Amino acid sequence: MHHVRMSVIVDTHCHLDAPEYGAQAPAVHARSRAAGVALCVIPAVAAFNFDTVRALAHRQHDAYALGVHPLCTREATDADLDTLEAQLSAHADAPRLVAVGEIGLDYFVQDLDAAKQARFFHRQLELARTHDLPVLIHVRRSVDPVLKHLRQVGRGRPWRGIAHAFNGSAQQAQACIDLGLKLGFGGAVTFDRALQLRRLAQSLPLEAMVLETDAPDIPPHWLYRTQAERDAGAPQARNEPSELPRIAAVIAQLRGIAPEALAQATTRNACDAMPRLAALL
Repeated sequence: MHHVRMSVIVDTHCHLDAPEYGAQAPAVHARSRAAGVALCVIPAVAAFNFDTVRALAHRQHDAYALGVHPLCTREATDADLDTLEAQLSAHADAPRLVAVGEIGLDYFVQDLDAAKQARFFHRQLELARTHDLPVLIHVRRSVDPVLKHLRQVGRGRPWRGIAHAFNGSAQQAQACIDLGLKLGFGGAVTFDRALQLRRLAQSLPLEAMVLETDAPDIPPHWLYRTQAERDAGAPQARNEPSELPRIAAVIAQLRGIAPEALAQATTRNACDAMPRLAALL
């Protein structure tokens, strides 16, 4: 099934190497392409999967990012930062390496070492600057500290990249935009109760938005199972990039625009956030 070029959408953040997919990964990929998802960006989470995401991106004609996720800073060592630096240098001109990520701060999970998280994030921002790469940033309950590090390392120069799974205030959204970032929207916006997030999806400038699934995480409402449902034996349906057109349709409806217009704009925005994507589409 061939989709016209202008209707393609990009999943700017999906963990297609996740063990949840296993042997199903090729079928997941095929479904995403059939649904009109022209390209997926597969972020690494730790040094152990740098080679995995690169190989997967090449095999599937997708894109990848390299970085140490804040939740993985528990086990990470300085040697992992050295590995990242070496790989960014070795693959400096790789067309499918589109960003440093997934990096950032997580203040939702309680037992993380905040100082270590901050040190890893700061250093990875410096590496992104050194290699002139965009950043894919994890901002769970941490938007203000993330902005502080961006300002410190950026020193007045704008960034390129994405505040992934953004769920902050309108003021925080504007601060991210002012620094040059796009904001990632996915399955969370499909829940009626996500009032603040849905207001943002309605009111933000269209040029500030990109689409993502964070698959297999952050399922849209039609896949979500409550704990009671799971206890009763209902399986938790697995999120995957093929859900993105339906997620996009929800956002388009919230904004009162055609899905086609949202697809065009968000694909353009993804290429603005990660310029190497344009050559891959």
